[in-house]
Amino acid sequence: MNIIRVLPALALCLIAPIRTDAALVPLLPNDFALGAITLNFSGIAFNTEVNGLTVNNVLFEVTESGLPMNGIVLVDSGPGVTNNITPPNIVSLSNLNGLALEVSLPGPMTQFGYGYGILAADSISAATTIRLFSGITPVGSIDFAGAPDPIFTGGFAGVGSTVPFDRAVLTFSTLGSAFAVDNVTFAANTAANVVPEQGWTLILFATGVISLFCLPLRRPKPLV
Repeated sequence: MNIIRVLPALALCLIAPIRTDAALVPLLPNDFALGAITLNFSGIAFNTEVNGLTVNNVLFEVTESGLPMNGIVLVDSGPGVTNNITPPNIVSLSNLNGLALEVSLPGPMTQFGYGYGILAADSISAATTIRLFSGITPVGSIDFAGAPDPIFTGGFAGVGSTVPFDRAVLTFSTLGSAFAVDNVTFAANTAANVVPEQGWTLILFATGVISLFCLPLRRPKPLV
């Protein structure tokens, strides 16, 4: 076996597994990077269908038990003004069991969030859940507690990820009978997208090995 051929391949194998699962952290509105984009649905007519709606290159889709569904999530005025929602906003008209709002972003992001409310009046430990994806690959999931805001259960659900994502799937507790979403905010905060220290160590090691064994070999001079 030619070790000169084997070692560069081994070095490349060391690089491959360095990607780790994303670390997700909750964010408040003021935690978002400068230049973050916020969609407040201003200017969109009431009763506009949300399934298939595109706003500023962001695609919104509605699914029920995994199937696309029209007529159950619209742009409307409910539940009125809260601490995190101002009409017009996205509102569901249906039972929340199996209902999801999917948000496809215009590119890889590391920060995402939205104001929300559900038709309930109590504190709920997992009032809404964000599942993040990069293409079809899951990045991570995080729950958010809701409290009266000031009347209906709600708040702001924001998340930062160490791994970029381009799609977020939002679901809501079935302890409420409807949901509302507003102020959808996202940013590509590149400072959060870093390679762990051990990853850089492996990269440097592998690069050194490859460089060493790619150097031309000199034949020893014959002894006179």
